[in-house]
Amino acid sequence: MISRLNKFNTLRNQILIVFLIAIIFVLFFVNIIIFSIVSNLLRYNAEIQIQETTVQVSERLETLYRQIDIISRQVTTNLYVQQLLLDEVDGKPTSFNQRQSLMQVVNNYQVYSDGIHSFELYLEDGRRLFPLNEASLSSRVNKDWIEKARDGKGKMVWIGQDPRDPNLHLAIRQVSLIDRWFSNGGYLLISMHKNYFTLHNASKTTQQGEYTIILDEENSPISLNYYGDVEEIIGKSKKLMNIDNRDYIVSKVKSDLTGWTVMILTPVYAVMKGISVLRTAILFSGIIGFIIFFYFSFFFSTMVTQPVLNLIKTMENAKLHGLKPISEKTSTVELTKLNKTYNELVENINHLIKVVYEKEILINQVELKALQAQINPHFLYNTLEALYWSLEEKGEEELAEIVIAMSELFRYTITSSRVEDELVFIQDELQHIERYLKIMKMRLGDKLTWDVSLPPGINIKIPKLIIQPLVENAILHGIGNKNDKGTVSVIVQEVKPLKKLVIKVMDDGIGINKTTLHSIRQSLKSGIISSFKGKGVALVNIYKRLQLNYIDKGEIEFSIESKENEWTCVTFEIPIGEEIENVL
Repeated sequence: MISRLNKFNTLRNQILIVFLIAIIFVLFFVNIIIFSIVSNLLRYNAEIQIQETTVQVSERLETLYRQIDIISRQVTTNLYVQQLLLDEVDGKPTSFNQRQSLMQVVNNYQVYSDGIHSFELYLEDGRRLFPLNEASLSSRVNKDWIEKARDGKGKMVWIGQDPRDPNLHLAIRQVSLIDRWFSNGGYLLISMHKNYFTLHNASKTTQQGEYTIILDEENSPISLNYYGDVEEIIGKSKKLMNIDNRDYIVSKVKSDLTGWTVMILTPVYAVMKGISVLRTAILFSGIIGFIIFFYFSFFFSTMVTQPVLNLIKTMENAKLHGLKPISEKTSTVELTKLNKTYNELVENINHLIKVVYEKEILINQVELKALQAQINPHFLYNTLEALYWSLEEKGEEELAEIVIAMSELFRYTITSSRVEDELVFIQDELQHIERYLKIMKMRLGDKLTWDVSLPPGINIKIPKLIIQPLVENAILHGIGNKNDKGTVSVIVQEVKPLKKLVIKVMDDGIGINKTTLHSIRQSLKSGIISSFKGKGVALVNIYKRLQLNYIDKGEIEFSIESKENEWTCVTFEIPIGEEIENVL
C-alpha cells in the first residue's frame, strides 16, 4: 500500500497539495471571519432595534398610565366631588339624589378613556359613597394599599390585578380636600381593563416566537403572552437566554414614572433569518474560489516540475548512454540555471573520473603520514621511567618522586577515547589531584598546602577530570597571586536524603572582585564565555559537562562564592544512584 502511494509523492503533487491546503485554510478562515462579523453585526443591530422597541413600548405604557392618572386626578379635584366629601367631613351626610348626581359626574370623566372600567369613591372611614351599593374599601383592597395611598398624598398607587375579576387592574389614590389644606377626604378606586395594557396580539407574537412581558414594581404581571416561569427570566441579567432549547435576545426597560418593567424576548433565529442566505453565498464563493485556485495551482506546479522531470530522465538515461547535455531554455531563471549547471557538470565529469584515483592515492598517503606523526604514549611513559631510575641512582629522590607523579598524571590524562575510560571512581580522581598538587608544590614550595577529604564508603564513578580544573584555578588565580601561604581544600560530602554528592573546591587566596564574579555568574547562566579569561572559561566548560552528563537528572546545582582578598569557593552536585549513559 505504501509503495503504491510513494509513486504519487512527486514534487508537483507536493506543490499542488501545499497550495491547496493554503487556499483551503485561507478560504475557511476568511469565510468564518466574514460570517462571524456579519452575524455579530446583525445581532447587534437586532439588539438595538429590539431595545428601541422596548423603550417605545415603555413610553406607550407611560402614556396610558399618565392618561389614567390625569383623568382620575380630575375626578378627585372636581368641585362637586370635593364639596360632597367636605360635607361628609363636616358631618353632613350625602343624600340619595346627591349620590345619583355624583354618578353622572363620574361617568362624564370615564368616557374620556376606554381603558377605565369604573370609578369607586370611598370616604375616609372606608364607607362607599359611589356606586350606590353599600360596601367598604377594606373589603375591596388590602389595608396596606390604603396606607400607601394615604402616604402618597394624592398620587395614584398601582395595586395590580383585581381579586374579584382577573380581567381588571386596580389603582387607588387619596382625595385631598383643597379647601381643608389638602387633608384626607376619602379615596378613589380606579378599575381598568386588563387588555388596555396589552400592546401586541398574543397569538401573532406567539407564532413568531416573540414574548412581551410587562411587570409592575412588585414584579406582578400586568400583561404577558409568556406562560413559563417569569421569575427565572427576571432573576437573570444576561442579554441572551435559552428557553426550551431556544436562544432568545432579552431586552429590559424599567420606567422611572411607573416603576414597571417591560421585557421583550425575541428568538435569535427570527432576527438571523437572513444569515442562511449569507452562509450559502459564502459557501458558493468558497467553492468557486477553490476551483479557480486549483486550476492555476495545477498549471503552475506542472510548469515548475516539468523541466525537473526532463532533467531526471536525462540523468537516468546516462546509466546506459552516458551523460549528455540538456536544453538550457526553461520558463524560469532558476530552472535555466539548474540545467546550465548540469551541463557544466557533464563537461567536467570525465575529468573528475580521471583524477579521482590520483586523489585517493594522495589521501592514503596523507593518512599514512598522519598515523606516523602520532605520538605513542607508551614511548612517553618509558622515557619518564628511565628518567626516574636515573634520578634514583643519583640519589635525587625528591625529583624522582616528581617524575613518577608526572608519569602517573600523564598516564591518567592520556587514555583512549572510549566512553567507559572517561568514567573514573572518585578515589582515582582525588589521587590524580594529589599528584597534581605535588607537582605544583615543586614550583610553590611551602607556600602551598592542601587538604583533600572523602567520607568513607563512597565508591561512585564521576566524569574524568571534572575536579582538577577547579584545583588548577584555585592555585593559579588564588594561591599563586598571594604573597603568604595558602591552602587548597577539596571537600566531598554525601547528602543521603537528596541522593547527591556535594563537591567543594576552596582556597584562601586573593578572591574575586564583584565585577568579575558577576560576569562569571552571568556566563554560567547563559553558557556564553564573556571577555574575562582563565577561571571563567574553566567554570563554564565544567558546568556544561555536568549538564550534558546528567541531562536526565534535572537541573545541576553549580555555584561560585568569593570574598575579595579572603577566599573563593566553587560548589557543585552530582546525583548518586544511577550510571551515566553519555560521558563527555
